[in-house]
Amino acid sequence: MLNAFIRRTADFCSRHRWLVIGFGVILGALSATYAERHFGINSDISKLISANLPWRQRELAFQQAFPTHIESILAVVRAPTPELASSAQKKLLDELQPETNLFRSTYAPDGGAFFDRNFLLYLSTEELGHTSQGLTTAAPLIRTLASDPNIRGLSDSLKLTVRGVETGRVSLDDLARTLNMAADTIDDALVGREPSFSWRVLMSGKPATPSELRRLINVWPVLDYRALQPGEKAAAAIRDAVRRLALSKDDNADVRLTGPVPIADEEFATLQDGALLNGALTAAIVLLILWLALQSLRIVAAVVVSLLIGFAVTAAAGLLMVGSLNPISIAFAVLCIGLGADFAIQFSVRYRAARHENDDVYAAVLHAAERVGVPLTVAAAAAAAGFLSFIPTSYQGLAELGLISGCGMVIAYVVSMTLLPALLRAVNPPQEPRPLGYAALAPADHVLQRHRFAVVAITSFVALAALPALLHLRFDFDPLKLRDPHTESVATYLELSKDPITPANTAQVLASSATEAAAVAKRLADVPEVSQARTLDSFIPKQQDTKLPLIADASRSLNMALNPQTKPQPTDAEQVAALRDAAKSLHDVAINASGPGAAAASRLERDLAQLADGDAAWRAKAERAFIVPLKQDFEDLRQALNAQPITRETLPQDLLRDWVTQDGRERVEAVPKGDPNDSETLRRFADAVLVAEPNATGQAINTVEWGRTILKAFIQAGGWALLSITLLLWIVLRRFIDVMLTLIPLLVAAAVTLEICALSGFALNYANIIALPVLLGVGVAFKIYYVMEWRRGENNFLQSSLTRAVFFSALMTAAAFGSLWLSRHPGMSSMGKLLALSLVCTLAAAALYQPALMGPPRGAQASGRGRTFSSRPAE
Repeated sequence: MLNAFIRRTADFCSRHRWLVIGFGVILGALSATYAERHFGINSDISKLISANLPWRQRELAFQQAFPTHIESILAVVRAPTPELASSAQKKLLDELQPETNLFRSTYAPDGGAFFDRNFLLYLSTEELGHTSQGLTTAAPLIRTLASDPNIRGLSDSLKLTVRGVETGRVSLDDLARTLNMAADTIDDALVGREPSFSWRVLMSGKPATPSELRRLINVWPVLDYRALQPGEKAAAAIRDAVRRLALSKDDNADVRLTGPVPIADEEFATLQDGALLNGALTAAIVLLILWLALQSLRIVAAVVVSLLIGFAVTAAAGLLMVGSLNPISIAFAVLCIGLGADFAIQFSVRYRAARHENDDVYAAVLHAAERVGVPLTVAAAAAAAGFLSFIPTSYQGLAELGLISGCGMVIAYVVSMTLLPALLRAVNPPQEPRPLGYAALAPADHVLQRHRFAVVAITSFVALAALPALLHLRFDFDPLKLRDPHTESVATYLELSKDPITPANTAQVLASSATEAAAVAKRLADVPEVSQARTLDSFIPKQQDTKLPLIADASRSLNMALNPQTKPQPTDAEQVAALRDAAKSLHDVAINASGPGAAAASRLERDLAQLADGDAAWRAKAERAFIVPLKQDFEDLRQALNAQPITRETLPQDLLRDWVTQDGRERVEAVPKGDPNDSETLRRFADAVLVAEPNATGQAINTVEWGRTILKAFIQAGGWALLSITLLLWIVLRRFIDVMLTLIPLLVAAAVTLEICALSGFALNYANIIALPVLLGVGVAFKIYYVMEWRRGENNFLQSSLTRAVFFSALMTAAAFGSLWLSRHPGMSSMGKLLALSLVCTLAAAALYQPALMGPPRGAQASGRGRTFSSRPAE
């Protein structure tokens, strides 16, 4: 009945070809118009997983409470000194805050100016004691610099320091670091580089840490999820502000953007990069493959038109069903072209084989439809079942891809069985001069038949022997691992993640009150996998009752030094004279000394002399490098010496909003112990936190749960696909042995694909896992073709036109997937690699393993009855 219906359909389409073609063109044009007008991409990757899962509900609840943690841009300001970093951060904050149309909020998560002013309270009691003692001792120097903040004052303070060496209060070697730091700054000014100097680093007695040279600005942007890069406008505004402020020139600072929004945006920019070139190359390769397979411009034109119309209808249907595409479902384009071409090639190759034996194009079209109709129907149904099997899973992104691609398989099949016959009849290709097939492969056919038991045994043994390797199959579902590590956002994120001050892959708990938050933090701190647990109270300094009197004592000692009467601004001649006096003092103290201090003094002496003899612009540049941070530090020190107790109420409002909601709920943050970017460390941390706090969420929890959800979806979809395909094969084939002859090669191809992944260390991820339903769909299609031909009596498969069709179909699919492999996006590239691997395994299983497994056709079938227009091999 099915065969008769297919023949009648082909007959109708062939006889009324212009009506069918006209209808197809109109439908394709309307579909293309609808797709163009309604095309949209929802680039929010959080929507890829169902919102009904418990861990997703916790994530959404946390996101609603603290949206800036999910929809944020983190501007990382880096400069050569802490003072320059703070200055650049303040300037950029002041520039961005009025832009309320682009930014919902902008604030400094590291506290910014608040922590700069209150840094003394955040020192340990011991550190504060040493610092206050050092400041009191340095009071004369501070008074000199505060009263005369210029080169003359710097020179006077240097002479004052040298006098301390002469009187024995300090050794010259103790000053080596200070003198060398000053010399380094002047050297930069003399050679034309932008000089910088940090008084904080000088006072600390040690080099600045990366976190001290870095300041953060958290931006909550207005996002447009209709665009491929939702945060592009906000990011561009930040970069424009950096250029307007000339931060690279004035503060020698650079600003890099990272955070969830830039990482996602740059991921899609990577997808776009080279997409046009890759698309053009893929199109050219597809046309070349069609020519090699069909050897007729008319047939190629008919196939291309049918593919384009099928693609347009699929795109319109997909947008109608899901509204907008997601980062996974957008791959339907490659799948529909690659897999949809399979049906067209199968029909066209069968048409060519029939046309060789009969010059009547009408009869050849009908024969092709009759011969391939049932196999194509089963293949299309099986491919659709493979894709549709993802619909019941929680992997929403892949479910939408499955829905669109499953419908696309049906559309491609209908187009191949209706429009393509009409187009072939309309273009009327010339008769085929030669039979199709690969006569040169006849010896391989004979070897395969003669040694088929060995082929089956060896292949089965290898596949079974490698099964234990599947225990080592890696599943890496961390979205960050699928992004280009060389992009600015990812590289900056990886850099930040190594700093314990700005930890990555943390866990978050939403507590109902401050009391509960403290209790949660205490429980999490006791978990061995947690390095620290933080709440808002973590930003309140400890032992303030002890520290405040120490600060008050230092304030009394330094008040006059920090607030002296300032001297008039010196002339340039006075500056030069001061430099020469300081150089002479250094010369006098170093001339009879040795060691690192003497060497540093001699070096600085030469620099001061060169600066005095040089251009006034050099002196201005050097003065700016020393004095600008000095004034900033003095101002912060004045405020720090007037420190008041820090409580929850006195913390910055931006910091409070980052930890406490308006309704009083508070977040608790747990930081993992060990490398936060190591998958196993992350898994142990997430599991341990969930045991202690089942309501935990956060990046670490979400990454682990994301992977488990995808793996579960894969198992569910694989089970549903296998069940539906088995039922479909049983309905069509009606023989248990024939069903098994179709499924066993499919399972062998799937097993070998995964075994190769396991043995080579190739990890499955949330992008390339879509290769597995594709493998099921393509695998069943190829194997159905061979089983149906075998049931008709075919035996010499390698030399038949069927293998020609399957080979070029596989080559077409590989070309379509090749564009993914060439992508700069690691996720898309890995998808292309796994698709190519699965395709090779599927083709080998269909063309080599399956014929050996089936053996000779049964009884009367081998006689070739009913094989009119059979695909004989070329002589």
